[in-house]
Amino acid sequence: MDGWNKLQSSLSTINFGQSANKLAKGFNSSVQATRERLGQVAPDEITELPQEYKDLENRVDALRNAHIAMLKITNVYSSESYDYPVQVQESLAELSTTIGAGFSNLASHIPSSSQSPPASPPAQKQREAPVPVHKTLPHALTRASHSAATLLPPGDRLGKAFTEYATGWDKIAEARVEQDARIQQGFLQGWQTTLTTSLGVAMKARQAVKSSRLELDAAKQTLKNAGPAKQEHARLEVENAEDDLVQKTEVAITLMKTVLENPEPLKNLNELAKAQLMFFATAAEALSGVQGEIEELSVAAEGEYR
Repeated sequence: MDGWNKLQSSLSTINFGQSANKLAKGFNSSVQATRERLGQVAPDEITELPQEYKDLENRVDALRNAHIAMLKITNVYSSESYDYPVQVQESLAELSTTIGAGFSNLASHIPSSSQSPPASPPAQKQREAPVPVHKTLPHALTRASHSAATLLPPGDRLGKAFTEYATGWDKIAEARVEQDARIQQGFLQGWQTTLTTSLGVAMKARQAVKSSRLELDAAKQTLKNAGPAKQEHARLEVENAEDDLVQKTEVAITLMKTVLENPEPLKNLNELAKAQLMFFATAAEALSGVQGEIEELSVAAEGEYR
């Protein structure tokens, strides 16, 4: 009984008339949108939005498209392996090695039928986690140069050159990791926030304007076709819809201006350029010193060869 009383109490708080009115408005707006899409509404029967609003719409669309276009490319900085030449092959090789080691470890712990199990199993040392290997082109060049140097005999000029080359690329590899971290924090985070939050809020406000405009034009059609008994109610609906559209248009204009005046995208782009500048400056300095050493070895080798 108490449950029935609670249900009755809950139902009594629902304004069914208001809910039905909202459903009717939503249906009328959908019909209006469909008729406009099919070209069944004359242009002069579609409420014209302010020119300022339409200009801001175009500017916001351009800003949003610029963010999307830039993010498509710069998003590679979120994963360090974007320039790694043999990422897939090495990943498969590492996986095979890991699986093979696992089976070997398992087999070593299964006693054969001729062996008696030990009275007390020996204490096992905890396996240390493998050190992660950076998968970038600079790191790959560093490792390849070190490997090439060790293949040549001590004192070999080419071996020395490989060592110098590896030393330079080791510095570049470290700078590459730092560059990506700066770009992720200083550019990508802010760029994505502007796209999903600031621009997202403005786009929702524009959608609210569109819905309000459809409701207004649908209300106008209802007024146009209303009989004498429903004229007054239909006229009030049109006035309310006009007030709602004006209010939502003003809100959307304010939000779009806020997005367009926001200096954050410029700050983010500056951080991107600054991080890239620091990386390329470090790379230029490292390679400049290395190239000088290698050139001396090259000149000496060429002189002896002649």
